[in-house]
Amino acid sequence: MNLKNVAAVIGISAVTTVASMWAYGKISTSNSSFETDGKLPANYASFFNGSAPATTVDFTPAANAASPAVVHIKTKTNAKKVEANVQKRQRNPFFDFFGDEDMLGDYFGGPRMQPEQRASGSGVLITADGYIVTNNHVVNGADEINVTLTNKKTYKAKVIGTDASSDIAVIKIDASSLPYLVYGNSDEIKLGQWVLAIGYPLSLDVTITAGIISAKNRSIDINSRQSDRPVESFLQTDAAVNQGNSGGALVNTSGELVGINSAIASPTGSYAGYSYAIPVNMVKKVVTDIVKFGTVQRAYLGISYPQQELSEEQIKKLESDYKVKIGDVQGIVVTDVLEGGAAKAAGIKVGDILTKINGTAVTSSPELQEQIAKYKPNDKISITVKRDNKDLTLNATLKAKLGNTDLASSSKAAEKLGGKLETIDKATAEKNDVEGGVMVKELGTGILGKSKVEKGFVITHVNDQPVKNTEEFYEALKKLTGGTVKLSGVYPGFFGNYAFMLNLNE
Repeated sequence: MNLKNVAAVIGISAVTTVASMWAYGKISTSNSSFETDGKLPANYASFFNGSAPATTVDFTPAANAASPAVVHIKTKTNAKKVEANVQKRQRNPFFDFFGDEDMLGDYFGGPRMQPEQRASGSGVLITADGYIVTNNHVVNGADEINVTLTNKKTYKAKVIGTDASSDIAVIKIDASSLPYLVYGNSDEIKLGQWVLAIGYPLSLDVTITAGIISAKNRSIDINSRQSDRPVESFLQTDAAVNQGNSGGALVNTSGELVGINSAIASPTGSYAGYSYAIPVNMVKKVVTDIVKFGTVQRAYLGISYPQQELSEEQIKKLESDYKVKIGDVQGIVVTDVLEGGAAKAAGIKVGDILTKINGTAVTSSPELQEQIAKYKPNDKISITVKRDNKDLTLNATLKAKLGNTDLASSSKAAEKLGGKLETIDKATAEKNDVEGGVMVKELGTGILGKSKVEKGFVITHVNDQPVKNTEEFYEALKKLTGGTVKLSGVYPGFFGNYAFMLNLNE
């Protein structure tokens, strides 16, 4: 074959190739059923306007900055006598705390000695002079707390305050010039954002794992194990965590603290794909309250609303019961407005659909809890509701649990007593011929747990002063600084009154 023939063959092939590609492009475009007029969906715009984020992320700077401020917490609980009829703790088979806590005491039978318990968790330094935030369930009931830094120095720590509702605790060591983490902004966290989980899992040295934010505003009903008023709005990640990670840091790629790791989703007790962290904006508020006031200043709006995501049938029932049209409105249906509450004073009505708090959208119970948890009694907020298909913005002054705007004060007597108490219902009061009272639901590890008081006891008087509910009970305790306290009351179903003298100086 001569050169002219070769050139002719090459030329024909090139023309054929170009023509084929042009024809395929035309056919492909005309047959596409996933584009409109050749345009991409609006949600893909950021990928093609030059604002798409870089695909490569270097975790090294964040890891180096954050890891020195994450500490190893080891606790010891002394051996003690445990009374009879300790009921088995209810566990959710799919969600669990992941501190390396020893959960002895799940048994039935007579009194016995519970052996010494040791446990392990993590914590985060938040000031140069030794304040540390961790989980309540890591340090709750501990008689001794030791903190080890990444430089292997170990310190004794004391508890500054705890909040079982949010599962947050503040402890402190006596030291200075310590590394600490700076707060980020959990409200700015986005789905798909990279984060690092830092802690001391399985009693290993400091360990860092990476993952993404896979969900926000999750409620998994785990804090109800330790509080009758749980507050949950977790960040969900797929960063690997295990026992011992409790109280550790969740940081963004800038090295800022965005959450405190608290729980995992697991049918086995070990990591199975999802972990949960308390958003740092909630952490900041709780920590500030504990350090400044000694207790959390929890504000209440004073409404009732569905706690779970609604099915189609439930939506129809709500529309029928409260004469509202929910439709595509993203919000929370108000099913009751409590007398004396902030919502009542602001003009919120049953059937209103609450859509925003201070301009921030709320579409679920966890989102509402997270927003209200940022404020304290007497704070003023704006509330946007949908009523008769119109948006209304109302102004509310948040109140305390007692229905006033007073700030709460810490009670050392209450802290020493410990236990879990609940106001008895009207039926129980009438059946036992009392005007009201406070039932001991759990004895705890404080003075109450070491006394002869048994679970189920209804306290009706503190030092002969009548108490009808938990608020009055704790108010009575605030007047005590030491010495002894007399708790009087009844055991439902048993005849007679009982009184117990407890030494607050123990």
